[in-house]
Amino acid sequence: MEKSFDIELVNQNEYLVRWASEGQSGESLVHTNPDFLAEVGLDGFDEQQVVEETTTYLAEHQPVIDFPQTVDLEEIAAAYTDYAEQLKARLDAR
Repeated sequence: MEKSFDIELVNQNEYLVRWASEGQSGESLVHTNPDFLAEVGLDGFDEQQVVEETTTYLAEHQPVIDFPQTVDLEEIAAAYTDYAEQLKARLDAR
């Protein structure tokens, strides 16, 4: 299952993620919250890298065609209890 993501900063703390998978495409707006990033220990990382790893993480847990139009990192953390820990490990490995 081939997936590709294009991530673009559109506003402070907002990134447009365009995706393509299995002949379909779409986009989601990802909101980053600096307070949340600090709370979970991710404030030292580049936000675009956080969004890239978040998108990859989310794609591992659900089909990209099911990505919501708007994504808040807090909601992902609420849905997936290992999200912050996994994201930190991924970012540390970069």
